[in-house]
Amino acid sequence: MPKRIVTLGEILLRLSPPDHQSMKQAKELEMNFGGSEANVALALCNFGMEGVVVSKVPDNALGQSAINHFRRYGVNTDYILKGGNRLGLYFLESGTWARPSKVIYDRAQSSMSLAKRDEFDFDKILEDANWFHTSGITTAISEESAEIALQAMKTAKAKGITTSFDINFRQKIWSAEKARPWLTKLCEQADVYIGNTGHASLLLDVDCSDTCNYENVFSALYDRFGFKYIACTSRKVQSASQNEISALVSDGKKSYRSKEYSISIIDRVGSGDAFAAGLIYGLLDGRSLENAAAFGIASCALKHTYPGDATYSTVEEVEALIDGNSSAHVQR
Repeated sequence: MPKRIVTLGEILLRLSPPDHQSMKQAKELEMNFGGSEANVALALCNFGMEGVVVSKVPDNALGQSAINHFRRYGVNTDYILKGGNRLGLYFLESGTWARPSKVIYDRAQSSMSLAKRDEFDFDKILEDANWFHTSGITTAISEESAEIALQAMKTAKAKGITTSFDINFRQKIWSAEKARPWLTKLCEQADVYIGNTGHASLLLDVDCSDTCNYENVFSALYDRFGFKYIACTSRKVQSASQNEISALVSDGKKSYRSKEYSISIIDRVGSGDAFAAGLIYGLLDGRSLENAAAFGIASCALKHTYPGDATYSTVEEVEALIDGNSSAHVQR
């Protein structure tokens, strides 16, 4: 049977002007569905595993359309509840060259943000699960949503299920001061920490801005939380269109820096989710941490080539990039 990964988070509708237009000039908007944890589940389905999404959407055609999108790619949507008044929404202006991408959130009073703890039976939901994953975005949308995430993490831990937490701090949703206590609580329940090195400053009194100092950051994270694994992405931004991306990982005894990929960006959103999915896949597939990180960062690099929030790469495509066999020639 395929490995079963349960994810918890809000599903969002994304509206974007086409062709890198600004919101100020756009006359039409393109629709995409996403959400950090749902993106992870979708990617894992593409890798041949069972990705499960736990969420809540409105009981209307828009909510059903969101469910249909993830079902299309094999995601288990059995635990997406229906109720509330609206689907979370965000607008994305895709930047290019010297103009950065910009996000406008419109997710207040969304179905997921108003969901209650007693609506989710995590004993049942997590039955036969191999992994549980959530992120700091879920804890940010409401205090009740944060409590739901904490309840799920504690239930998974009690069942001996591996837990991962992507810190995923979004300063447009909440402040560092409000985020810190909740992120700390979730990290205390996590086996695997995922994020970027800079966001670790929300948890530590250590300079986390310099990736050359990452081993000191990792050491402080281990001392504070006792994670089994730490995995971070490191991004060098040359422009909104050109970045270099690599991964930094540790098992508490040894640290590794992955290969760095230079990428031309079609769509950056969801690249961290693609990294998380690739890392989870690699570890569940029995690969070493170093090899799992290599798979994760290659998955992350390929995500930048797909429009929309999720990655659609297969295991074979990711491994071809890792092996240097990926080609830009037309495959006929």
